[in-house]
This record gives sequence, C-alpha cells and structure tokens, in this order.
Amino acid sequence: MQPLSRRSRFIPAVLVVAGVAAACGKKTPPAQPPAPAQAPTSAGPNQDSIDAARRDSIARAQRLADSLRAEQDRLAAALAAARNTITQLIYFDYNKADLTDQDKATLDAKIPVLNANPSIRIRVAGNCDARGSDEYNLALGQRRASAAKRYLVDHGVDAARIDVISYGKERPVAQGDNEQAYAQNRNDQFEITAGGDNIKAAGK
Repeated sequence: MQPLSRRSRFIPAVLVVAGVAAACGKKTPPAQPPAPAQAPTSAGPNQDSIDAARRDSIARAQRLADSLRAEQDRLAAALAAARNTITQLIYFDYNKADLTDQDKATLDAKIPVLNANPSIRIRVAGNCDARGSDEYNLALGQRRASAAKRYLVDHGVDAARIDVISYGKERPVAQGDNEQAYAQNRNDQFEITAGGDNIKAAGK
C-alpha cells in the first residue's frame, strides 16, 4: 500500500472540524425571558360624568350663594325694622303733653329694642303746631319730650341714654294751616345719636 499523500491526510482533519462546527451551529439559542405584562389601565371618567359633576358643583355653589343672600336680606330687614321702631314718632292732642294709649303702645315697642342695644343713645325732640307764641310752644314741646323720656325711664331704660330738646313750632313735618297738618306737627321725634351702626332686634 502506498503511503497517503499530504493532501489526503489533510482532508479527514478538515471534515472533522467542519462536522464539529456544524454541530455547534445547530444548537438551540437560549430562550429569552418573557416580557413583563403591562398593568391594565383603568378607564378614566367619561365626559358625561365630568359634565354631571360640574353641573352639581355649580348648583351647590348657587344654593350656598342664595342662602347667604337670603340671610343678608333677613339681617338687613331686621336692622331696618329695629331702627324704624326706635325712630317711630308719637303724636299729641292739641295743647296737650299727656301720652295717649297709642303713644304708650309706640313707646312700649321701643323699650325691648333699646334694652337689646345698650350702646344706643337717643334724642327726643318735642314739636308743636303753628298756633301760639314761640315761647309757649317751646315750653310745650319740652313737656312733650320729657313725657316720653319719663315713660321710657320708668320702664327700665337708663335716663343717661336719653336727651330731650324742644323745637316748638320751628320744624313742622307737614305744611299747611289746617287740622290735618296741625295734627302731624304735634309730635315727639326720636333720633339715634350714638350706637346705631349695628342695631340688633329685640331678643337677638
């Protein structure tokens, strides 16, 4: 047998290397780890829900505003009523300084309001109609103002809170030389001179 040539000896080695390489090439690549699952996204509120919530919020705000406005109106009305009670006039018969039953009822209504507002001071101004002399009417107006003060003091109002003055026939509230005008001008007028900014109704 003839010895193998160098080329013949090289071919089997090449075949072995190629087989090994082929075997290595056929290996299955390692499996990749699974991708992390995405968390489900929660569906947001739809437009109808948003619109309904907005309408509800607006309605609540409107109800609150209406309630506050009603309370302000109520307080303003109570303030006006208390002020009107204090400043309500009383009237006298001709040439008289005696309090009528109607005068006393008007003064009785003032007492609880004055007691509920101890910081209020008032001035009572006595007035007369156009008949008679200036001197006589000034004295008559003083008696009329003093009669109202005396009644209020006798019913619990501090005398120091009440000033009196007479204008005689100098400040008529009605013009004319007739009985209707005369009757309106025979009066006591009540003016709040201090503490009238925050009047409370009686019992408040």
